[in-house]
Amino acid sequence: MLIDVKDITKIYEMGDVQVHALRGVSFTVESGEFIAIMGPSGSGKSTMMDILGCLATPTDGEYYLEGEEVGQLSDNRLADIRNKKIGFVFQSFNLLPRTSALHNVELPLIYSGLGRKERKRRAFESLEAVGLADRVDHKSTELSGGQVQRVAIARALVNKPSLLFADEPTGNLDTRSGAEILAIFDRLNEEGNTIIMVTHEPEVAEHAQRVLHIRDGLIERDERRE
Repeated sequence: MLIDVKDITKIYEMGDVQVHALRGVSFTVESGEFIAIMGPSGSGKSTMMDILGCLATPTDGEYYLEGEEVGQLSDNRLADIRNKKIGFVFQSFNLLPRTSALHNVELPLIYSGLGRKERKRRAFESLEAVGLADRVDHKSTELSGGQVQRVAIARALVNKPSLLFADEPTGNLDTRSGAEILAIFDRLNEEGNTIIMVTHEPEVAEHAQRVLHIRDGLIERDERRE
């Protein structure tokens, strides 16, 4: 089992007001699954993603990632997990604008202690895997929105993570570019990658084998598809 979430709650203190973002969420994820998390604005789906990605800690409950209880880990261990086990793809891309596609993809490897030659080789391989072998020297300002998101996917994959998170990955893209990105996710999942994707679009969620519907901080429905 890759992920085991047990009765997770998350409460934010907003002055004198307590906001219950998650109210006791439990589920498991097996390696190789493709899961979409859906829900209206304010339902708790982004909070859930932050906790799963080790970017936030729950107020209560337990989260196990590959058998390790995340809440018991040191900051250094959490940083190591985020760098080596988890890949992130965001709606806003989060690339360095004046830097080449190759260097953007190479960045996570710098923190892994790899030599320069090996970093560039792996970054090139990752860009090649998303169809951008001919764009490695282009800056993100010289690429289309779909190409920029492909660079972001290549960066997320360069450390060969066991888990890929995507937060509204097609939200800023036109229909054609969005379809190309989802085709890449489909292929990655067929190759064995575990993908958890937040989306508000039903047609995007159709690419997943399983959909967690979240409302008011609770899982309203766990929908599995053939």
